[in-house]
Amino acid sequence: MESEKSSIAFFTTYRPPVPLDIYSQYISNENPHEVHMTDGVSYNYNGRPIPSNALQTIHKRLSGDSDDDVDISSGLVYVSERKGNLETLYIALHYNNSDYPEVETIDFAHEFGTFDGIRMEDSGCIAGDYLVYVTTKDNPHKHRFPWTSVYKTNLKTSETQRLTPQGKADLSPSVSPSGKKIAVASFKEQGWEGEIEDLKTDIYVFNVDGPDLDRKMVIKNGGWPTWGSENILFFHRKVGDYWGVFRADISNGFTSDTPRVTPEGFHAMTPAAIDETTVAVATIRKESKFDDIVRSVEQYRHIEVFYYSGTPNRDPIKITPRTKPKADHFNPFVIVDKGGDLNKIAIGYHRCKSDNLNVPEYNSMERKIIQLDCPPPNVELFRVQGVFPSFSRDGSRLAFVDNEFMRVWVADKDGLYMVYETEGPDNVFGPVWNQIEGRDELFVCKGPAFNVKHELDICRLPNIRHHHHFQSKEIIQLTNGYNNAFPSPSPDGKRFVFRSARDGGEHGYKNLYIMENSQVGEFNNGKVTRLTNGAWTDTHCQWSPSGDWIVFSSTRDKPSNAPPSDNGLDPGYFAVYLVNANNTHVVIKVLGSGDDLAGHVNHPFFSPDGKRIVVTADLAAVSIDPISLPLFTHSVRPYGDIFVIEIDDILNNNDEKNRDDVKFVRVTHSRFENGAASWMKFSIGDPNESWKKYVEQYGEHSKGRQPSLCPIMRPLIPKSLHLNDEGESWHLTGHLCIPNRRC
Repeated sequence: MESEKSSIAFFTTYRPPVPLDIYSQYISNENPHEVHMTDGVSYNYNGRPIPSNALQTIHKRLSGDSDDDVDISSGLVYVSERKGNLETLYIALHYNNSDYPEVETIDFAHEFGTFDGIRMEDSGCIAGDYLVYVTTKDNPHKHRFPWTSVYKTNLKTSETQRLTPQGKADLSPSVSPSGKKIAVASFKEQGWEGEIEDLKTDIYVFNVDGPDLDRKMVIKNGGWPTWGSENILFFHRKVGDYWGVFRADISNGFTSDTPRVTPEGFHAMTPAAIDETTVAVATIRKESKFDDIVRSVEQYRHIEVFYYSGTPNRDPIKITPRTKPKADHFNPFVIVDKGGDLNKIAIGYHRCKSDNLNVPEYNSMERKIIQLDCPPPNVELFRVQGVFPSFSRDGSRLAFVDNEFMRVWVADKDGLYMVYETEGPDNVFGPVWNQIEGRDELFVCKGPAFNVKHELDICRLPNIRHHHHFQSKEIIQLTNGYNNAFPSPSPDGKRFVFRSARDGGEHGYKNLYIMENSQVGEFNNGKVTRLTNGAWTDTHCQWSPSGDWIVFSSTRDKPSNAPPSDNGLDPGYFAVYLVNANNTHVVIKVLGSGDDLAGHVNHPFFSPDGKRIVVTADLAAVSIDPISLPLFTHSVRPYGDIFVIEIDDILNNNDEKNRDDVKFVRVTHSRFENGAASWMKFSIGDPNESWKKYVEQYGEHSKGRQPSLCPIMRPLIPKSLHLNDEGESWHLTGHLCIPNRRC
């Protein structure tokens, strides 16, 4: 283990750079306006209402069983990231009494003494005296298997019980109107098989309480169940190219009679039932293309209310277009009036707080390096709002690229500055510092990302501090043709290892090479040495601190009968290997994702002492229904979470080429996609203090440097484009704004 503190940094996609928060509005069209449902602290999403009886139970617990007559107007259970930046459950109580705060926020796990440690929680809902929810606290001890299980906690006694059977994994619990039954979306026997958007779960129903939960499958191929009555379920399912919402009568148990509620021809998902015939859903009425700079209202995700066709023909009620027509809204829930007034039914949802942005200055949004709780001792964990984070050798500088793969940025004690800019998006990525002490240069990949058919060069950016002041825009090409990427310098900085598709033939196979002179590359008599050779993909390589080993991700053990591509993207079957830098015949397999190596273990990076590696992997499958996230047409698979793997024993016993007892720790538990990580030997401490000006405000001039565009995103459409559109751009979804990614 590290004797001194070290730091791991990574980036996340799908997570919007502007906080999410929860709002509601009445279905009635009279004076439409939004009601803010939380205290506005941190990211808040996936809310569910708390019935009045449960509100009183919770208040009694908080007040020490006091019987004082308190008017609690409403309550909400939801996910928030306010503690350790973990995605865990909180409760918001809205009081009408002046003696109480307008909104009281309760940390569920702390108040009820349930769980601590690193975990994700989701989908909280009330069932009588119980709070039912999903947690990822339980390790199933199976590779590529979801950690999601449903629990219930008694609101009076805090007694907590797992409801998901061992060996199973459930998502999206929903409680029936009586509070006696739960419906869940459950993974099939084999668990998760790499599905990207459509998990193809089945819906099961079981009792909340009692000696026999009587768990039964009622719907095949469905997700996100919601109860219209004790016997009516709505759910979503993908049929052909479109998601739709369907209805099922489960009076007699399993049924295949599931009529479609929403029309074909557009997406409808994440339903929330109002009654047996009425349901609120999120819709995307018109597909978006990658190059759509401006989206129409129909291309945003909006909340609408639909009526089942068995009722008199009624047009859907469009809820959110009334208030924010050019913003995305997610995962509706239903709030019923305490007095039973059907005219006062409200629909809740979450969206980005983009209305706080000040265009064009963008100065109302603070972007930070966020510290998260981390399980390995003496390791600090940070989420960086930039892609491919890379630390300098002394830890004083951080380099990354923006979501468009268009600009290279550096953050240090002087602030944040852009050091290189390409003419358009998808043109630069993967910055890495030269490891020579005092060498002021970065290596970058210049060209279209992840498209083996195009030339992609490794280049050197010297004199970064001159780039800082825009005194120099020098870039030196090091590779001469072919598709090359992911350079990693040797500890002495004289060489670097990289992956290349040269000699890869029509299939574009990739192998590892060593550039013997990191300054001249292949030019001026520079030499390239081949390190690996095979009909596979070797990629994501990194040189060990000792210089003896190179770690990389590879498909070399992919079964011959496996499909050529995984979901039409990359080859799949990525595992992590070590190759001896001085003896290419010594190759050690470290870890794969599935038992047959299916899946993805990618972007390995050594710890400073070389005894561990950090990876991005789908070892824990997925933790949420992906379609509930801000996905769009060129989204790709959820790669998964950050893991740390022990390799000290492997290096000391490298005759054992295949090991089944590799120790690894899950570092992050997230619904979002966590990307490539880096590891440095220094503690960042408070990064926002160390780099006081981590993000400059748009238009600010400092030390004579050119004003910089926001590196994270353009939150709204720039007025410089004269498009007269202030809708949310793709950047606000948290996506990489590039085409499909392929390793």
